[in-house]
Amino acid sequence: MLLDADDCQLVLIDYQARLMPAIDGREFVVANALKLARMARLMQVPVWGTEQNPDKLGGLEPSLAELCDTIVPKMAFSGAEELLPLLRPAPKPQRGGNARSMPKHLQKPPEPEAPERNTVVIAGCEAHVCLMQTALTLLEEECDVWVVTDACGSRTERNRDAAYDRLAGAGCELVTTEMVCFEWIRAADHPAFKAMQALIK
Repeated sequence: MLLDADDCQLVLIDYQARLMPAIDGREFVVANALKLARMARLMQVPVWGTEQNPDKLGGLEPSLAELCDTIVPKMAFSGAEELLPLLRPAPKPQRGGNARSMPKHLQKPPEPEAPERNTVVIAGCEAHVCLMQTALTLLEEECDVWVVTDACGSRTERNRDAAYDRLAGAGCELVTTEMVCFEWIRAADHPAFKAMQALIK
């Protein structure tokens, strides 16, 4: 199964000022997160961010923050509780009075609901704590979860790799930044292909 940009949402977990200096390979991790977020903007994929205890750990990396639709603060390691209202917004209530009492030609048709996007592409830090707990909780909520491994990090490789083993065993798909970009585009004649090439070079 390939990723479909029209069914995806991107979640960026806790790339924060006071956490990132401790992350193994942090420059590589943040660079790939930026590629993902820019690609999501190009493909009109919603981008959500989380911040773990921002008063202590600071805000999301500014270059990533400006690409997010919304950033939610959290204290629990899993950000699923804060993210789910964004990932699955409640349907809009119908406005107006009793439509049956109005003549048909004055009744407004119901507003179409936004299509549901059930595939969550997720990346962040630390892979074995906040990223993993968020991903596993979203799986329990029946989201399709795709973890972008080269845009995730932990303080040690051992913890990061243990998280990937557990996530794969639980049913998450493990992918890379370029896999996501090329699957969202699908073909060299896509209007965004050249812009995507510029992003990944």
